[in-house]
Amino acid sequence: MAIEKTFSIIKPNSTLDNNIGNIKSIFEKNDLRIAAAKFTKLSREKAEGFYIEHKERPFFGELVDFMTSGPVMLMCLEGENAVMKNREIMGATNPAEAAEGTIRKLYAKSIGENAVHGSDSEASAQRELAYFFEKNELVDRF
Repeated sequence: MAIEKTFSIIKPNSTLDNNIGNIKSIFEKNDLRIAAAKFTKLSREKAEGFYIEHKERPFFGELVDFMTSGPVMLMCLEGENAVMKNREIMGATNPAEAAEGTIRKLYAKSIGENAVHGSDSEASAQRELAYFFEKNELVDRF
């Protein structure tokens, strides 16, 4: 199995509901190690740049408004097949369709306020990590 790094955001609804520790615990119980973390509030510019691929979609403004509405926890997660493992742990985007025990089933409020973001591929993970973290901020496996 390959050790990978992936990107994760604990979104504003989860940080404001005080679920950072609960969510981090789920990652760790599933053998994903936190290799970097930042607690921050995204600027409108940073959020728009991150979600640029959705710029022409009707939900773009609402998404940016939500992502800038409160603090977020930005993380680099590391582990075997981290990208796919994180996708499984998060659950379906729609919390009504998410499997029991997944983060979105437990903590999402709606499709829009779905608790967490995770990279959907290794290429996305590399791009997203580089967008938010300097290379020296990512701790290699120890």
